[in-house]
Amino acid sequence: MANAVIVIDPLKGFLEEGYPLFCGEQARLIIPRISRLLAREQEHGSAILFLCDSHDPDDLEFKMFPPHCVAGTEEAEIIPELRDCNAEVIPKQRFSCFFNTTLAERLDEIKPDKLIVCGVCTDICVMHTVCDARNRDYDVEVPTDCVASFNEEGHRFALGHMDKVLGARLV
Repeated sequence: MANAVIVIDPLKGFLEEGYPLFCGEQARLIIPRISRLLAREQEHGSAILFLCDSHDPDDLEFKMFPPHCVAGTEEAEIIPELRDCNAEVIPKQRFSCFFNTTLAERLDEIKPDKLIVCGVCTDICVMHTVCDARNRDYDVEVPTDCVASFNEEGHRFALGHMDKVLGARLV
């Protein structure tokens, strides 16, 4: 069996300047690292899954965060650097990639040895996805150079929480 790589929100709305939830230049640095990770994992037969925000225009999440990544908009498009990765795209509308998506069913089909979780934001969607994956007894690895957030304090907290509380392996 191979791994499944879950890349969370590789979207213009988080990784390109000019959008309300742009995670900053620090987040831009993870793009080539994720690209190398995907190339390496694809060589080993791993499944590549992009879990992408795809919100309705009146999504309740917009009470907490500015409107972002509305389905069908340019902001909800995969960034050009990762567009040709031959990834399966699964839309999501909440923090955890497992909530109201087809991810659990897809992983049941793949039966991966482990999940490798990367992307943005470390303290929001990455951490909540790792939590749900660990609650499903998946072996989870988080490459720390392939995650970022617009909140550095939250980023550091989430890494520690995923390591010490959730039992994910930070690499």
